[in-house]
Amino acid sequence: MSVVPPPAAFSLIPETAPFSPEQRQWLSGFFAAALAPLVPAGGALPAPAAAATADGLASNDNAPWHDPAMPLADRMALAEGKPIAPRLMAAMAQQDCGQCGYNCADYANALAVKTEERLNLCVPGGKETLRMLKALAADIGAAAPADAPEPSAAAPALAPVPGRSREAPVAVPFLSRRRLTGEGSQKETYHVEFSLAEAGLDYVAGDALGVFPTNELGLVDQIIAMLGASPLAEVRGRTLRAVLVQEVSLSPAPDSLFELVSFLTGGAQREKARALARGEDPDGDAANLDVLAVLGKFPAARPHPEAFVEALEPLQPRLYSISSSPKAVPGRVSLTVDAVRYVIGKRRRFGVASTFLGDRAAEGGPVRVYVQRAHGFGLPADPSLPVIMVGPGTGVAPFRAFLQDRAADGAPGPNWLFYGHQRQASDFFYADELAALKASGVLTRLSLAWSRDGTEKIYVQDRMRETGAELWRWLEAGAHFYICGDAKRMAKDVEAALVDVVAAHGGHSADAAVAYVQAMKKAGRYQADVY
Repeated sequence: MSVVPPPAAFSLIPETAPFSPEQRQWLSGFFAAALAPLVPAGGALPAPAAAATADGLASNDNAPWHDPAMPLADRMALAEGKPIAPRLMAAMAQQDCGQCGYNCADYANALAVKTEERLNLCVPGGKETLRMLKALAADIGAAAPADAPEPSAAAPALAPVPGRSREAPVAVPFLSRRRLTGEGSQKETYHVEFSLAEAGLDYVAGDALGVFPTNELGLVDQIIAMLGASPLAEVRGRTLRAVLVQEVSLSPAPDSLFELVSFLTGGAQREKARALARGEDPDGDAANLDVLAVLGKFPAARPHPEAFVEALEPLQPRLYSISSSPKAVPGRVSLTVDAVRYVIGKRRRFGVASTFLGDRAAEGGPVRVYVQRAHGFGLPADPSLPVIMVGPGTGVAPFRAFLQDRAADGAPGPNWLFYGHQRQASDFFYADELAALKASGVLTRLSLAWSRDGTEKIYVQDRMRETGAELWRWLEAGAHFYICGDAKRMAKDVEAALVDVVAAHGGHSADAAVAYVQAMKKAGRYQADVY
């Protein structure tokens, strides 16, 4: 048997992939050989192509752990015995969110072939993922194919395009914020807008915006006071205060900070710090320890500002689903953001990026951002196809963009939105806009679910089951199904409801209904933007 080689100019690896030219050439040949039909030497008809992925590399097609609701221990158990790249993938948060600049499989592959060395890019995975990646680091490269090229320091690096990746953010003006939640809401949600005109950035409905926040100045000054340092102390060629505001993460506390503290304390305090650095929880408070809390927990440890800063993780960008269409608001982009605030003990805590957008970003001032192209999340190419969107709370964001896009294009396909929150009076985001879209015929159906307005809690998945017969008719008409929101609970519940609808109204067994939904995913008709 002989393998039909690819044409000389053929490449399965795009030029934008994070590999050197030599690695791209090798991977293209490797994939092409794995996927090419096997042909007898005498030239007989080709045998059926093997359903193959390159041995040793991670892929969504053979990843039973690719489930954001699955605990890390269960994911790692499923990947046990696999090559290093699939095990690295299993350690990721499985959201394919793009915050690392890859999807989960591609990040794992880049680590495995050593074109990416940073282990701390999986923001939703947090410390849990970072610890696992560090534990796997010794195996990185050990199981790579024998003829895989070593990363070449001399290979020309592709310069990142400004505003198109986390590596090259651009400063754009922050235009405005307005509160969406009303009186009595338990949430604090904002519609925020930026101007992209000056930066020349564009995007499409379904994309996300990466935002580089800054830390709250009051928190920074508390940390400096606890250190007993001067805010003007020089660190990294800047003032300590500037570095803490703009460059490092202050929550949660990294293992490296516990390691530093262990060198500056003794006795029981040292043992506690070492245990925390190992991922243990000696006092049952590990989940609540941000940087300020660590300084309070270990009062004898007062590291030098430079050592302190080096023990912290970089301040990472946050990704937000874009809630506008450039066809409706040219040169602008909007986000829908829950400002996260909570209390632990007597101390008020808050989400860094969400309160930056809700409070600290100055109107007219610059904010560093980049556009993250969607990973398989966008409107169907055929505008006549039906669209079903499930987006409770801030999950409505990309669907506002979808509806604006469909309206601007005059797309003839029907649109159905399932939206839910706690109370209609205070938590109905974009109610006037949605009413206008419904009146104009763009929004064909609007199904609402309010979990705190009555004695019985109603959620979007309940509305799906109630309207199951019509939902099934839309699916059979070729509808694309979209979901945006919480990955660990809501998304799983919505998928389960969809399976129930297919079984109940499509006449399928439970297994056949699951297979139907899986086939939708493979065909790109079921798409999720989860976090």
